[in-house]
Amino acid sequence: MKTVMILGGSKGVGKEILKSCVKKGYNVAFCGRNQEEGHKVIESTQAQDQLYFHKIDLNDVEDIKDYYEKTIERFKKVDALILYAGTTSIASILDVEEDVYDSVFNINLKAPFFLLKHVLKSMVEQQSGSILFFGSAHMDYGEVDRAPYALTKSSLYTLSTHIAHHYAKYGVRSNYLVMGWTNTEGELELRDKEGVSEEKLKEKASGIIPMGRMLNTSDPIPAVMYFISDESAMTTGSLMRITGGEFI
Repeated sequence: MKTVMILGGSKGVGKEILKSCVKKGYNVAFCGRNQEEGHKVIESTQAQDQLYFHKIDLNDVEDIKDYYEKTIERFKKVDALILYAGTTSIASILDVEEDVYDSVFNINLKAPFFLLKHVLKSMVEQQSGSILFFGSAHMDYGEVDRAPYALTKSSLYTLSTHIAHHYAKYGVRSNYLVMGWTNTEGELELRDKEGVSEEKLKEKASGIIPMGRMLNTSDPIPAVMYFISDESAMTTGSLMRITGGEFI
C-alpha cells in the first residue's frame, strides 16, 4: 500500500487529491492550520485508518519536521510527496512590504524545501519515491502584482529539476505540474476581497482562457494520480501544464 504525503490537503485541489488517494486504498498524511477542518475531512471520507492529519504552522521548520516524523511513525514510509500548499499575496515589486515578501517565501518555498530535506532522505534510503510540485503559469514572469509569488514558483521548478537530475540514481523522480486558473477556496476568497463574485470571476476567466472556462478542483487530479502511480516510473524532470491553454 502506498503512502502519500501532502503539504496541504484540507482544501481545494489538495483535498481532491486526498479523496482520490483514499479511493485507491493509499494511506494519506495531510496538514493544515485548522484542526477542526482536518477532522472534518477525515470524518467525511470514513477512512480513519488511512488518514493522518497534522496541524501545522508552515512558517515553523521544526513543526514541518514534526509533520514528517509523525507521518513516518504512523505509516512507516513516504512513497509520494505532493507539494500543494501555497499563498498568492497581491504584491508588485514597487509596493511589496517585507512582511508580505517573507510570508510568501516562507510558505511557498521555505516550507516545501525543508519538508523535502526530510522526505528525500527517506526516499533515497528506500531507493524509490515520487515528488510532485504544484506550480503556476506565473513561473515564467508573472502578472505585475504577483512578483514574490512568481519568484517562488520559478524557484520551485528549479528545485524540481535539481532533484530529477541528482536523485534519479536513487530511484527518486520529481515533476512539476503547472496548474492554471482554478476556482479554489483561496482564489474565491481573494477575489471576494476585491469585490469580484464567483459568477463574475468565471465570466472573466471564460473570456481569457482559450478553452473557455477556469479549472475546477477536479481537473488536475488524473495527472496527479499518474505521477503518484508506478505508471510514471520513468517520468522525471517533466513539466506538465494543465491550464486550459492559458499562458501569462
